[in-house]
Amino acid sequence: MVQTDFGGTEVVSLQDVPEPVCGPRDVVVEVAYCGLNRLDLLQRKGPGLIPGFRLPHVPGMDFAGTVVSTGAAVGSIVPGDRVIADPTQGCGNCPRCSAGDRAYCASPRVIGGNIPGALAEYVLSSAETIVRVPPFVSLAAAVTLPTAFATAWHAVHTVGALHTGETLVVHAAASPVSLAAIALAKRAGAAIVAFAGSDAKLAAARTAGADLALRNDDPDPAKAVSAFTDGAGADLVLDHVGTDTWRTSLDCLGIGGRLLMLGNTSGDQVAFSLSEVFHRGLKLLGAGGYTAADFAAATSACFSDGLHLPTATQFPLEDLADAWDVLGARETIGKVVIAP
Repeated sequence: MVQTDFGGTEVVSLQDVPEPVCGPRDVVVEVAYCGLNRLDLLQRKGPGLIPGFRLPHVPGMDFAGTVVSTGAAVGSIVPGDRVIADPTQGCGNCPRCSAGDRAYCASPRVIGGNIPGALAEYVLSSAETIVRVPPFVSLAAAVTLPTAFATAWHAVHTVGALHTGETLVVHAAASPVSLAAIALAKRAGAAIVAFAGSDAKLAAARTAGADLALRNDDPDPAKAVSAFTDGAGADLVLDHVGTDTWRTSLDCLGIGGRLLMLGNTSGDQVAFSLSEVFHRGLKLLGAGGYTAADFAAATSACFSDGLHLPTATQFPLEDLADAWDVLGARETIGKVVIAP
């Protein structure tokens, strides 16, 4: 599926394009499944958000499939391997990439972000970013892991430093990243309070591991969290919503609590009292981009513990427009998946 302009679904069409060719350190993967992300939708509407984005463009960041060819310098991956990949490829040469911090590469390369993606029969990836899928894990489950679980791992563990016995509050609880965060927090032995906008989404949060599920329109969310924690308040709040949930996030925190920000879907500008933050000893944290180590740790944990997101719905490649309509409606629970 090739995007040739910015706008509605009409700017993306099914086209024949040359098959990708391996460089020395690359692999070509036959795509079994591609999981949609909100970035795909936002960059279709425009403008391009990833530096280096240009048209024409093939979207699709998350994929699972089978290796069909490898470059001359690739020794550990062979044709026939079932794999997923970290879509954040980096340039592979700069100090940031060498340190495993590809998200902050000065010349970022992101599969489906600014280089050809996986809404196609074949996709090219750096072998360094490839992870084999164990034989006991289906590719349909594996495709739900890359972006959501790596982002959640970075937030919950690397930046949020969530410990056993702590309480986590999660907004937009049925979104892929939030469901992944809930599953990882439960695995870490934390108690979890989840906020969402419908009973179905709250049920999904409970299934993922939430101990208390509250609707967004709860009349006093901070009071509910305080009661759940015997008056202590939350230790960590994950907020990727932004302005709509900012006040609730601050109010739910206990003394010394940590507010971790990793998105701004409802808006970017907020106001708060400096004295409230320093008198309560609050910590305001930005999650930023996940690292190569986050990706490896998240996928390893998911494989060992059988964690994955539910598939909300699946479409063939030629029905991408319908899939985007479903994703844009914000009523899905889990991943919207394309099967080329």
